[in-house]
Amino acid sequence: MLNLSLKQLAEKLASKQVSSVEMTQEFLNRIKALNPVYNAFVTVNEEATLSQAKFADETIAAGKGTLLTGVPIAHKDIFCAKSWRTTCGSKMLSNFVSPYDAHVIERFGQAGTVNLGKTNMDEFAMGSSNETSHFGPVKNPWDVNAVPGGSSGGSAAAVAARLCPAATGTDTGGSIRQPAALCGISGIKPTYGLVSRYGMIAFASSLDQGGPMARSAEDLALMLNVMVGFDARDSTSLQREEENYARTLDQPLKGLKVGLPKEYFAEGLSADVERAVQAAIDEYRKLGAEMVEISLPNTRLSIPVYYVLAPAEASSNLSRYDGVRYGYRAPEYTDLMDMYKKTRAQGFGTEVKRRIMIGAYVLSHGYYDAYYLQAQKIRRLIAQDFTDAFKQCDIIMGPTAPTTAFNLGEKGADPIQMYLSDIYTIAVNLAGLPGMSIPAGFGDDGRPVGLQIIGNYFSEAKMLNVAHQYQLATDWHQRKPQGI
Repeated sequence: MLNLSLKQLAEKLASKQVSSVEMTQEFLNRIKALNPVYNAFVTVNEEATLSQAKFADETIAAGKGTLLTGVPIAHKDIFCAKSWRTTCGSKMLSNFVSPYDAHVIERFGQAGTVNLGKTNMDEFAMGSSNETSHFGPVKNPWDVNAVPGGSSGGSAAAVAARLCPAATGTDTGGSIRQPAALCGISGIKPTYGLVSRYGMIAFASSLDQGGPMARSAEDLALMLNVMVGFDARDSTSLQREEENYARTLDQPLKGLKVGLPKEYFAEGLSADVERAVQAAIDEYRKLGAEMVEISLPNTRLSIPVYYVLAPAEASSNLSRYDGVRYGYRAPEYTDLMDMYKKTRAQGFGTEVKRRIMIGAYVLSHGYYDAYYLQAQKIRRLIAQDFTDAFKQCDIIMGPTAPTTAFNLGEKGADPIQMYLSDIYTIAVNLAGLPGMSIPAGFGDDGRPVGLQIIGNYFSEAKMLNVAHQYQLATDWHQRKPQGI
């Protein structure tokens, strides 16, 4: 049961071969046994989870279930879930119990899925390795000496280790795609605004986007059908007619024009990752796709632009954590100002403090025009690169990350090297485009390689079709870590 897809699990529930309580208990037993190894979950509430499973069984028995009713999934600990501890990987929120559900949690609740627990993550989604969590690093199931990627590393590791069949994640600069690549699973970051950010703890509001993580494109489509929808509580939520993202999965790829950005195959890309990605591209040629070389000339500027804009927004969003209203408060202080200072000094980790300071600096008087305003102008040029590229092709492909998963602690002392882990993913967020990562082989070290697929705005169905056809022709997405 642990290796079945979401669709197969749903079929077992619908045919009453197994109850949701039985299915959920099996995943809970596995979490209990293996979470001490991988540290993928921050919070598990067996009583609340089994209560949801029991209700799902009653719903199915009454003939009122949806496709995913009774299927257990996990949620990144950035989504507020009513009566669940929601920490965002931070000491600052380590004792915060949410009084309400995020839009995404509501949608999955309405679909009848069961919440298996909250997954570990980099503190406030700031990180590329899942080493900045207050609750300790997550281990990669393919090699426990390696990072799982960040910031949705807990979700990615949980799916790869079969602790859950699927999970939610968020992607601000690649935080769904990069950990999906490093853990050998599939993940999609939808077009900005397609999934409501209501109840999703903010990092950089103009970049944050929720999305699903699972083992196959087909499962991502089923999850996306649940997550996407207009929400009046999020001013950036897009009002569009809801669609079935699984409807075009079986379409052939003959005639598909795939753009290969020359900047994604240049210096910095490791040889084994390039080999695996080129092999995937060859497979697409066999499926009838036509390759076109394109250029995204401003890609090299995406990292510096991102690390001006994202910290600027983070410094503003995180100003609300002052110890007054909720979350951590320093136990000893002399006056109000001292309480603010000590609360934030003790409550935030090093990476969060670094980004708050960078953000405050680039927004300060005298530097706003020199940094923030210039970065916004370059962001527009980066988006224009993609607009021009999509005049030549239907889909863009390349590596998701320049290397396979690196070792725990390897890049912790060098933030710039860490930031370069997201060099191929960040531009997609700056442009607001959808992007996804699917398994495409292994590096020389036996760790997974991800193939990135980038689509034009609202082309999620086409991207999932492109990924699904590849997964019908290959079995990389079905491989599992040794001993799993």
